[in-house]
Amino acid sequence: MSDALDSAMNNVHAPNLLINGRFLGRRATGVDRFAFETIRALDQLIELRDPRVAGLRTEIIVPEALAAMPNPFRHIGLRARGKGGGLRWEQLALPQAASGGLLLNLCNSGPLLYRRQITVLHDAAPARVPDSYSRSFVAWYRLMAPRLGRISQRVITVSEFSRRELCDAYRIPAEKIGVVPESGEHMLRVHQDTGATAAVALDERPFVLAVGSLNRHKNFQLVAEAARLIREAQFDIIVVGGGDARVYGTGQDALPAFVKHLGYVSDGELAALYRRAACFVYPSRYEGFGLPPVEALALGCPVIASRLPAVQEACSDAVLYTSPDDPAELARLLERITSDAALRESLRERGRARTAELTWRATATRLIEEISPWLM
Repeated sequence: MSDALDSAMNNVHAPNLLINGRFLGRRATGVDRFAFETIRALDQLIELRDPRVAGLRTEIIVPEALAAMPNPFRHIGLRARGKGGGLRWEQLALPQAASGGLLLNLCNSGPLLYRRQITVLHDAAPARVPDSYSRSFVAWYRLMAPRLGRISQRVITVSEFSRRELCDAYRIPAEKIGVVPESGEHMLRVHQDTGATAAVALDERPFVLAVGSLNRHKNFQLVAEAARLIREAQFDIIVVGGGDARVYGTGQDALPAFVKHLGYVSDGELAALYRRAACFVYPSRYEGFGLPPVEALALGCPVIASRLPAVQEACSDAVLYTSPDDPAELARLLERITSDAALRESLRERGRARTAELTWRATATRLIEEISPWLM
């Protein structure tokens, strides 16, 4: 009788939601940001005893190599199980550690032989823009994503656009996919570092901020081509990120002098640049949501972004849109926004209104609503 009572008490306190913590052991990407901020918002809901998380007992499973890491959450525990890390740990050690519990994967991947799980697939980029990834990565996602779509109890994504993409690219039934939005409010917690702005000796001229990327679909080439079309620019373009001669050019093809390349900057330096920029340019060809422009809007930075369904869904009327294939259109918008203070202020106001609707607490709440039928 005593053993049965002890077992019942242990079950009362056992976690009813286990989270795949693989992401905590790697350098953060956009999907990792989504995972961390969603868990942080869940932690805050538990702290506030929000009725929507009443009875929720959550634990993050991480590899044993992360056993000594500080727990960034107050009410969500960390449990270290299994040697190794990365993909091998996720496929072999994680299912054993989950041991029949409900497993939540927040970062596009999960164990292929574990059925009691819910998986967040952010987009179908490996299927839609395979040239941006290695062949092995594309081959793995071609196998993994449809399989996870079939075996997961529920699939979550971040936009209605991505919902349609997952249906079309991976044949996941639309009724099996729920949608939760992302947020840029985490940038408000970043302490500004003006080191980057001091390094380029910014004067009174307005400047445009662009983030270069080696991923082809990020399409920084559009910014380079637009810059070459502008004559006697009354603004600077500040480029953050890795350099690539194929984009920047050499000799006669080099970018004009008003384009200043900073290379890598810290989050604090990026926040300071966002706050001072006349606008942020986001020329991507494919996105499942469009987190960078939402981050820029959260810091009061006007945005010019590619006219993509997911970005329009995320940003609504708070940004100016351009074709990802028309450098002349982008050049015109750059000259217009940098010369029109009233337009910039109007965009800031619309940005504040839009980002007020996109919070990580709303993300966490919607996620709990989506998975609650399986939280038994």
